[in-house]
Amino acid sequence: MLGRNGSGKTTLLRVIATTLRPTRGTGTVYGKELVREADEVRECVGVLGHHAGLYDDLTASENLRFATRMAGQRVAKEQIQHALSEVGLGDEAKERVRGFSAGMRRRLALARLILRPPRLMLLDEPYAAFDQHGIDFVNAFVQQTAANGGAAIIVTHDPARVAEISHRTVRIVDGRIEAA
Repeated sequence: MLGRNGSGKTTLLRVIATTLRPTRGTGTVYGKELVREADEVRECVGVLGHHAGLYDDLTASENLRFATRMAGQRVAKEQIQHALSEVGLGDEAKERVRGFSAGMRRRLALARLILRPPRLMLLDEPYAAFDQHGIDFVNAFVQQTAANGGAAIIVTHDPARVAEISHRTVRIVDGRIEAA
């Protein structure tokens, strides 16, 4: 999904994620209504937004454990360690997030998605703060999600980054979706 700053890209993602109620219209995600069945929509949606939603005073492992418990899920220490290793943070499992760089925070947010793989990923500028390894990981994760029957909506200002994994591109202009 492409568009100028302020065109409505992030707002649309927030509506799909059910964190913002639409002012008009309706929508569904996998047959579930965004407003009436918001809990069911949240069950199948995973978000990587501008803000990682992490707790600075918790370690990387504690952040993941807390996030999964808030989602009603219990995971083993080995699963958390595996997710951290997948995103390149295996050695930082016991480090407090307060000292993490922006890229490390984004990687930790991606680890949450690994622990609770969504059917639909909503990725808002997912390449921000990532080196090439992080970019490659995001693309591989999107492709793996698609191979498993899922999908991703990626908001980006750099369409070249997603060219190899994109199936469709849309442009948001003044809050309206147009074919790109």
